[in-house]
Amino acid sequence: MVQLEVKVEGQWKPVIRYDCAHDISHRDRYNRKGDQTKEELNLPYGEALTLADEDIDDNWGIYTFEFLKGVYP
Repeated sequence: MVQLEVKVEGQWKPVIRYDCAHDISHRDRYNRKGDQTKEELNLPYGEALTLADEDIDDNWGIYTFEFLKGVYP
């Protein structure tokens, strides 16, 4: 599991998570209320891990901005 979190009002909140739970690689995106949307990746676990690392490294600023501003539902 690879996850980006942001500290909001003293609490850490998940923003985006890449996971292989439930025997499937997927990405979960969260809003400030904690609602999530799940996207299946259909990738082998190693490729999903590489994607997660690269995506969060490259886009953490965008994900954080969208999360804090409520852009992502």
